[in-house]
Amino acid sequence: MAVKIRLARRGRAKLAMYDVVVADARAPRDGRFIEKIGTYNPLTNPASIEIKDDRAFHWLMNGAQPTDTVKAILSYRGIMLKKHLQIGVVKGAVTQEQANAKWEEWMKSKESKIQGKKDTLAKGKQDKAKARKDAETKVKEARAEAIKKKNVVKEADPIPAVEAPTEEIVAPQAEATEASQAEAAPESGEAKA
Repeated sequence: MAVKIRLARRGRAKLAMYDVVVADARAPRDGRFIEKIGTYNPLTNPASIEIKDDRAFHWLMNGAQPTDTVKAILSYRGIMLKKHLQIGVVKGAVTQEQANAKWEEWMKSKESKIQGKKDTLAKGKQDKAKARKDAETKVKEARAEAIKKKNVVKEADPIPAVEAPTEEIVAPQAEATEASQAEAAPESGEAKA
């Protein structure tokens, strides 16, 4: 029976997450598996990888073949390097202490790189937020300045009062009203007689 370490998809459409499983090569992708050894979420930055290192190492040493993606994940976590060093110990090229020291040194450097990337991403996110806030502040100040100028223009130029035309307009209206009343009065008198 050929044993593979591969990904089994789960999650809804466009939000995929994967389980890292040890399964028979003949089993379907999301079907039966022997053991679940971790999870992989490619949607986060950097990708979230949770793997039981000792179980993955155990299966690799017992002959399980990882798929290309899982091999990259295991390399990222240092498990493939650990397997390589362990094979060197078995062949007598290095001692167990030397292999453990090399692996620990590699893990420290890898952890510092991962933490550096996380810090860079967090700093970039903060810088973008600050730049967005500064841009909003500039727009707000520009709007306030425009409103202030508009109010100053209104206060400096009051509307001039027009006195003479109002009297002229009122007088013809009064004459027209008196004439209409005079016309209406004789008609009402004729109606009475």
